[in-house]
Amino acid sequence: MSQDLLTLEFETIANLIHGHAVERPQARALIDGDRVLTYGELDAAMDRVAASMQAHGLKSRDVVAICASSSQEYLETFLGGLRAGVAVSPLAPSSTPESLAGMVADSAARILFFDASTAEVTAQARALPGVKAVAFDGAAGAEAYASWLSPAGAKPAPVAIDPEQGFNIIYSSGTTGAPKGIVQPHRMRWAHVQRGGKFGYGPEAVTVVSTPLYSNTTLVSVFPTLALGGAVVLMAKFDAAQFVKLAEKHRATHAMLVPVQYRRIMALPDFDQHDLSSFRIKFCTSAPFAAELKADILKRWPGGLVEYYGMTEGGGTCILVAHEFPNKLHTVGKPAEGHEIFLIDDEGRKVPQGQLGEVVGRSPGMMTGYHNQPGKTRDAEWYDENGVRFIRNGDIGRFDEDGFLQLMDRKKDMIITGGFNVYPTDLEAVLSKHEAVHEAAVVGVPSQAWGETPVAFVTLWPNARITDEELRAWANSHLGKTQRLAKIEIVDVLPRSSIGKVLKRELRDAFKGQVD
Repeated sequence: MSQDLLTLEFETIANLIHGHAVERPQARALIDGDRVLTYGELDAAMDRVAASMQAHGLKSRDVVAICASSSQEYLETFLGGLRAGVAVSPLAPSSTPESLAGMVADSAARILFFDASTAEVTAQARALPGVKAVAFDGAAGAEAYASWLSPAGAKPAPVAIDPEQGFNIIYSSGTTGAPKGIVQPHRMRWAHVQRGGKFGYGPEAVTVVSTPLYSNTTLVSVFPTLALGGAVVLMAKFDAAQFVKLAEKHRATHAMLVPVQYRRIMALPDFDQHDLSSFRIKFCTSAPFAAELKADILKRWPGGLVEYYGMTEGGGTCILVAHEFPNKLHTVGKPAEGHEIFLIDDEGRKVPQGQLGEVVGRSPGMMTGYHNQPGKTRDAEWYDENGVRFIRNGDIGRFDEDGFLQLMDRKKDMIITGGFNVYPTDLEAVLSKHEAVHEAAVVGVPSQAWGETPVAFVTLWPNARITDEELRAWANSHLGKTQRLAKIEIVDVLPRSSIGKVLKRELRDAFKGQVD
């Protein structure tokens, strides 16, 4: 891939893939188990998907949704939709059926793609008026993908892509209430591709993908790999031992992993016996990354280590090139090139260097807004004295004397478990629906397995009779897989401030030890 191309103001990922198909049609693009898809085959599949979407009446800026396990079909559908100018909403199979149906309705998706593994969770969404269901594996109750797809050789009508139009809609929460749909424009994804060119992505890159395709964590490595001509190796489900074997077999050069995955891989008894010398760069994002774990990876795993700190919403990103700054492993690095990050106080004023403040940032990669939620979009924005738009990260940090950002605490009480965001208010809302529960407060506590895990503190109504384990079983039956509570403690009273706010820090401090 020419470096001159990466200096362009804008290009679409679909066009870049077509260029690879013309220049290197036999090069590997996607490896899914025993199946290998070349760039020529991927480009042709994208044409068939785009042509079929157009044949079914979809136009540029319409939306489709995907809720399925990672697969070749998932990616060719996502990419084919982009070629047709259609925005894609990748949805979490761990959502509740009610929440998933709400996301499909909110996105106004015209087609919902699913597979047998998500048939149950998508049933309610597939019953929505105006939603066509297509099953990748021919699951009952929907048209099979193979028959929905336009014939081999089909070509879609050309579509002009506005850099500011929606590329995808990623929902930030999949539990109760109204999840926020983060609209990421094509320009934002192009910025990710340009950044990827600086970290060794290119025709020789091989990226092992072991996190789900609905996660932005995954997509920020998948799209640069394919846009710049490399090969993506899919894992349907992460397993530490299998990851190392796949990486060794395919001579992997890149991977994006969350901290809990790194911890499990580094704990493998035979880790040091594997040849991982092909790695150029390993990335990490999505959750707090312990300095001692970074140091262990630098010592024992060949290749560089890069930590991204940012949000799906975009705004400013910090990058820690850990192998170049081994004395800064307690930080998340410096603002990326072309990114602006400030710290502000509770009144929205910039704080001096060295002082604590809330992180706000801007960059070429920023969400358009939360889909259909202008109020929440405004809440997420901060404007400087010149009226320039920034996105609030909701974290508290401090810049050190060298310009590296050290995170101190999260202003919001979001829990990050296994690399996924869990919002305590969603869990509290579920608990409050139980007739025995008077009040509930959920906090994140340390977990060896997940980094953090949710724990609830609950007060009961007078004369209520229920044990903590009975209540936990009931609550978890109403929550998505990633939101399930590790423990419930029934208490007499919740600690509060003088103005009546529940003091969650005191609850966290009162919880001793870790949850396995």
